[in-house]
Amino acid sequence: MIVQAVVVPQPPLLVPALSPGVNAELEALRAACRTAVGRLAAVTREWVAIGAGDHERVLEAASGSFRGYGADVPVRLSRDAVTPADLPLSALVAGWLREQAGADSVRVHLVDGDPAECERLGKHLAHGDRTGLLVLADGSNRHGPKSPGSEDERAPGFDDAVARALATADTAALRALDPALAAELGAGGRAPWQALAGTGDDWRAELLYSAAPFGVGYHVAVWERG
Repeated sequence: MIVQAVVVPQPPLLVPALSPGVNAELEALRAACRTAVGRLAAVTREWVAIGAGDHERVLEAASGSFRGYGADVPVRLSRDAVTPADLPLSALVAGWLREQAGADSVRVHLVDGDPAECERLGKHLAHGDRTGLLVLADGSNRHGPKSPGSEDERAPGFDDAVARALATADTAALRALDPALAAELGAGGRAPWQALAGTGDDWRAELLYSAAPFGVGYHVAVWERG
């Protein structure tokens, strides 16, 4: 079963080599992510992760690199991974966070946009082996005039609702997220959040971070059972 769940965003800039220099907003985000995955590793060193993908698939025991994002930073999904693969961003970030926290392995499940499939995956993981869950999910990329997706006045309300749901373990609110609206707002995290909602309702939650410092909504939360 999933004994603890952690929600983090997946921007490449979490990796210091990809965004060197001092930036207070970025360091606050990184610190929250370090705290969250550190707490997950303290509970269990065997992780599963959920990220968004074009189709459902599972990645494990592979190695990759952030080379395509500006620096050849190697990552492995497990301590003994030797098989090179062209890992998507969510798997790269999952592998990098695993290494930062000292966890043994992370198996990455990619989910497509279908809410029913997200719910099914969450239920499946909830009844599997004792493990920790890492949810990789970005909010809207349309915060402010300099945002990557261009400004949309609906973005703050959308991410405020997500933050409230993550802060209170409100799985009903996560299930109710509108796929069409999320797509319009460039919120790639909608499917992973809804997979998290499928893991059940017996959670207590803590929101460690919620902001849109670079025009994208980022949320960091820790969910613990009961």
